[in-house]
Amino acid sequence: MSAIAQEVESQPACWSRAADLAAPLRDELGAPGRRVAVAGCGTSLHIARAFAALREGSGKGETDAFPASEFPSYRSYDRVVAVSRSGTTTEVVQLLEGLGSLPRTVVTADASSPVTSLAETTIVLDFADERSVVQTRFATSALALFRAHLGQDLRQAIADGERALTQPLEPEPTGFDHVVFLGHGWTVGIAEEAALKLLEATQTYSEAYPAMEYRHGPISLAGERSLVWILGSPDPAVAEDVRATGATVRVAALDPMAELVLVHRMAIALAEAKGLDPDHPVHLTRSVVLP
Repeated sequence: MSAIAQEVESQPACWSRAADLAAPLRDELGAPGRRVAVAGCGTSLHIARAFAALREGSGKGETDAFPASEFPSYRSYDRVVAVSRSGTTTEVVQLLEGLGSLPRTVVTADASSPVTSLAETTIVLDFADERSVVQTRFATSALALFRAHLGQDLRQAIADGERALTQPLEPEPTGFDHVVFLGHGWTVGIAEEAALKLLEATQTYSEAYPAMEYRHGPISLAGERSLVWILGSPDPAVAEDVRATGATVRVAALDPMAELVLVHRMAIALAEAKGLDPDHPVHLTRSVVLP
């Protein structure tokens, strides 16, 4: 069994542990009413975007998400939350070094990594660390931490995650060479992460959009070899419009994090069907460390 397959299977248990870590947190991820910026790179950026949408949508305060390399230093925030599995990503380290006295929190899997010395608060998800280059359980565990911090009850998400580990993959993933993920609100970040998983692990052409934006151009690429996976949409008619193109549509029935588990399983299955190593995608390393 590949490392990523083992890591995918452990996700529901990791979510439970992450939720427990959130219980004593107060201001570390942003006190209610405070302006918060969340930063990361790659997968961590997608999780940052999901957290920002969740926090602001729940009325906890203005929350923005940025790639670490594009952080707007001219804006005023009360706290910066940086997400980095390895804690060595150059852009995240440089961002934290340049924040001056601005309060900052780091969420990482490695308590000994460079970013921990650059933050007032470090939240370590070492139980969710991974051997695979492709992130799965660290990302969803960080999101579980954020959701629990915002007061969400994750019992249903965890139960759905368990179901996602055993239910058949439908539709059969090898029947498509074009996959699109659509989201709404915080699930736009989940859609972006889902598309990245297929790009990384399977070299499948994958896209992600806010659901209502899909009809504004991108739908022109949909066809019989396309799978459009709707993680969230304010308009059920999006699904019907996509079906009219001949594409196959999946409408999410589980918690969005559990749907992402299904995407992880799909990525493993597609990679193996193509003879690819899902643990070590071409041209990728576990952390981007620049000279």
